[in-house]
Amino acid sequence: IGGLIQPELLKSIWHAFTALDVDQRGKVSKSQLKVLSHSLCTVMKIPHDPVALEEHFKDDDKGPLSDQGYMPYLNRFILDKVGTNRFDVLEFNKMCWTLCYKKNICTKHLLMSDDDAFKVWCIFNFLSEEKYPLVIITEEIEYFLRKLLEAMGSGWSEEKFSDYKLQLNKKKNCLTAWELIELVGMGYFSKGLNRQTLSMGITEVFQELILDVLKQGYMMKKGHKRKNWTERWFVLRPNSVSYYVCEDLVEKKGDIVLDRSCCVESLPDKEGKKCLFIIKCTDKSFEISASDKKKKQEWIQAVQTCIQLLRLGLLSPHRESRLRRRELRQRQQVEEEDLAVRMKQLQLANDNKQRQLEAMRRKMEEAAARGAIEEQRRKKTQEDLQDRYRLDLEREKMVRQQMEEQVAQKSSELEQYLQRVRELEDMYHRLEEALEDERQAKQDEEAMRKLQARLLEEEAAKRAELEQIHLQQQRALSQTEAEKQELVAERLAKERDLQAAMQQLDRLERERQGALEQYEEVSRKLERAANKTKTWKDKVAKHEGLVRLIQPGNKEPQRITNWGPASFTDAELDLRKKVWQERKNQGAQAQ
Repeated sequence: IGGLIQPELLKSIWHAFTALDVDQRGKVSKSQLKVLSHSLCTVMKIPHDPVALEEHFKDDDKGPLSDQGYMPYLNRFILDKVGTNRFDVLEFNKMCWTLCYKKNICTKHLLMSDDDAFKVWCIFNFLSEEKYPLVIITEEIEYFLRKLLEAMGSGWSEEKFSDYKLQLNKKKNCLTAWELIELVGMGYFSKGLNRQTLSMGITEVFQELILDVLKQGYMMKKGHKRKNWTERWFVLRPNSVSYYVCEDLVEKKGDIVLDRSCCVESLPDKEGKKCLFIIKCTDKSFEISASDKKKKQEWIQAVQTCIQLLRLGLLSPHRESRLRRRELRQRQQVEEEDLAVRMKQLQLANDNKQRQLEAMRRKMEEAAARGAIEEQRRKKTQEDLQDRYRLDLEREKMVRQQMEEQVAQKSSELEQYLQRVRELEDMYHRLEEALEDERQAKQDEEAMRKLQARLLEEEAAKRAELEQIHLQQQRALSQTEAEKQELVAERLAKERDLQAAMQQLDRLERERQGALEQYEEVSRKLERAANKTKTWKDKVAKHEGLVRLIQPGNKEPQRITNWGPASFTDAELDLRKKVWQERKNQGAQAQ
């Protein structure tokens, strides 16, 4: 474990602790704690200190475990001392299982042995929630049962599990370790399967989830010294590939340690072996032959997945899957809690709205009652007023008739007087209008004379101004025409220059294309000449010393060389000697 205590081991200790006997006060005796602590220290390979336990659990009036709990003692005096010590986790779990299973379950009526029940118990510790008391929720139960039925080669029944989930929801929506063992041992989801098949399925799931066995099987391995091929039982774990003599895992022959620098590759068939692949490590490479192409691809994929997880610093696939499921549940729980809070807030807001609406309804009812009373009072008052108004109208009607008779008489007299006044006023107005028309006519005549004089002056000024503007427009038109002609000429010149440049560019492109073709032709000729020259040089070098012109020999004594008598002249021999001496001097300088 290397200094890290996995949560599953703490769960095993919890099972062992809760299985201890308690007295009438619900306390655990100190002697049982001593036995449990000594057993834990023994299996974890650390020294046990009984004095520390005595000091930690001091007796007082309330009992031996009143002030100091067992968990602080466990952390301080046992778990913190594990350090880098490595111990057998399986033996540790078996010790805790031995302390707790007889008190909680009997496997005689189940389709499984004590060993199979122990494996299911370990799987429960792996999949259960990290809350105490320990339980496994519905999602993890479904995950385990799916893997178990898949390992047994049986199909998954969604309908049957849905019925069971309804029964589980009616109770508590979770199971304890002992209830999970009874569920598997009663064969509710594995009807028609015998005890041996169930045991094999439990063992396979146990090896994957607890022992981190990702894949296993027989394959051929090439030796490093004798280079012979031997059949071995291979077991793939997240950071190693172990190989044994056979599948009982008794005699291990070696390990292939996987790390970030390892890689796995497929190999072509050779030496009469097929379906080959190689695992390359830092110091060694391992050639392996699978039984068929499917198993070869499965092994390559599995090893590659382990290497990739090591490079990413992740755990084994099933542990990563468990973490993802727990993170997803935590997110869903947070979302559900947020939803519950929002629903509670909405419910409170709704209740407030309902209370406000109820208060408004009561106010409206009260206002309606007050309005009805007021309406009755108003109607009564209106009726009284109508009666009073009717009497007043009758009296006013009589008075008005009398007044109308008097007014009619006075009106006739007044009408005659007003008729005479209107006639006099009409005559006066006609006289005033005649005088006003005469005065207005004189003023209009004077104004017309002044207006004609001013219009004549303005017309003369306008005519002079228009003549000046006409002259300016004539000059501007002449100047614009000249500028337009210059711009047209300049544009034509630029178009001619552009046309000439385009023609020159096309000519240069054609010349460049021709030069490129000539260069390629010369390059091909030069390459052929170089190849021919190299061929002749090779031939000359090969037959050097054999093909020479026959010349008159020197009368001096003939020199004997490796190529026969008189193979070189003295001049050639001196030249070769000089070259050899220069090479020797250069080699000495280089050293």
